[in-house]
Amino acid sequence: MPTFMDFHDDLKLPAEAIDQIGQGTRDGAVDEFGVRQVELFHNADGKVYCLLEGPDEDAIRKHHEAVGVPCGDVHQVNGVL
Repeated sequence: MPTFMDFHDDLKLPAEAIDQIGQGTRDGAVDEFGVRQVELFHNADGKVYCLLEGPDEDAIRKHHEAVGVPCGDVHQVNGVL
């Protein structure tokens, strides 16, 4: 499955949302678009990077749209391992 990373510049996530995303990641949850959260990197300033697996960029965008989160640039990435 391809891996994608996107960035959100001003997305201050409440602790409950981070906990929910984390639980879904640990559970291996896959949404209706075939997208699975792999990791979420964030800080208190609202800088958020999402690392996701999904079939294509369109699915990643639909994943964000479904939860009301604007999605800017989406990049397909490869790991170093």
